[in-house]
Amino acid sequence: MPRVHTRFEKARILGARALQISMGAPLYVTEDELREKFMHELVQLYGTHEAKMRFVLDPLKIATLEYETDRIPIDVDAVSDD
Repeated sequence: MPRVHTRFEKARILGARALQISMGAPLYVTEDELREKFMHELVQLYGTHEAKMRFVLDPLKIATLEYETDRIPIDVDAVSDD
């Protein structure tokens, strides 16, 4: 079971991953997953017909979906106080 991150760790992870994605790093979610997750937003932006051919390009949204599906390739090492 993955460790639960604090809100600060989550923010740092998402920010770092979004930067990687914006610089061209490979994605760990598919176009279909992005399209399905953000369909409502795509329909609002492009209309019903056009939304079926597009997907979200926002790096932060992509990083968030990767995080929510436990496929983000970043983690925080816990520091021991021993």
